[in-house]
Amino acid sequence: MRSRDQLRFETARVLDGGMASELEFQGADISGPLWSAHVLEEAPEKVVAVHRAYLEAGADVLLTASYQVSRKGYVEFGLAGDRADAALLRSVELACTARAEFASHNKGREVLIAASLGPYGAALHNGAEYHGNYDCTFADLVQFHQERIAVLIESNADLLAFETLPSLEEAQAIGEALKPWPNLAAWFTFTCPDTRAASLQVAHGELLRDCAKLAASFPQTIAVGVNCTRPKWLPMLIAELRAASDKPILVYPNSGEGWDAETRCWTGHSDATEFGQHAEQWYSAGAQIVGGCCRTRPAHIHQVALAVNSR
Repeated sequence: MRSRDQLRFETARVLDGGMASELEFQGADISGPLWSAHVLEEAPEKVVAVHRAYLEAGADVLLTASYQVSRKGYVEFGLAGDRADAALLRSVELACTARAEFASHNKGREVLIAASLGPYGAALHNGAEYHGNYDCTFADLVQFHQERIAVLIESNADLLAFETLPSLEEAQAIGEALKPWPNLAAWFTFTCPDTRAASLQVAHGELLRDCAKLAASFPQTIAVGVNCTRPKWLPMLIAELRAASDKPILVYPNSGEGWDAETRCWTGHSDATEFGQHAEQWYSAGAQIVGGCCRTRPAHIHQVALAVNSR
């Protein structure tokens, strides 16, 4: 993994889109408890295909298919912890494969690989990342994150992406977990669900401004932002991020569709062209990197890339 000083992060502009939802569109089964992590072992070629589709759409930053991967999650389902470690490394290898294949036909375009690391709640498989009410100690949180960091420092990822963070405490725990590696590069993105976003709060209830300020204080932090949030909230959330620090801002919201927890299905619709128009506004508001989270597809990211080119 590159050190923070070796990373030319300022050139990045377009992040990729949803991994799990795009795998599902391709026919992969992500219904199991480990979500897209199943595909890493059962159909790795589909992961490479998703990465390639986003690169062709215009992305210059790829997130690995490792959001749900952790020793805790694997052990709970009777799998060896070292199998999770191998899956973390495999997710980076697959992204590197897609990058190398793309580079052979697209000389001179730098692509960064961000190792995706979901919150503790993602390992619980119960939606806890969307409220952050965990039944664990602070030390448990530190250990959970430090185990994965220790594996990924041996990978070819360019940076670590701590995503969908629901609380100030979890950001504090990650900062503690990172202490042995002060030269790593990492970004922190928080989630602000509808019930909190209007109040400029993250899922657990703390102010986004306070969370971003804390994350920006870590020596490893190269950017702060929000993800897995509805697009309509982004203008005012970007303003909060700008007020919190001078770090680059990244945003990758959901498609605009809503998840109905009772019927377990997506509702509403998403228009890729409209998403791109919103992206232009997000860049103008101060975001440096824009991408997509749940239910966004290569068409959405292509429109984001067009928004960058128009600028």
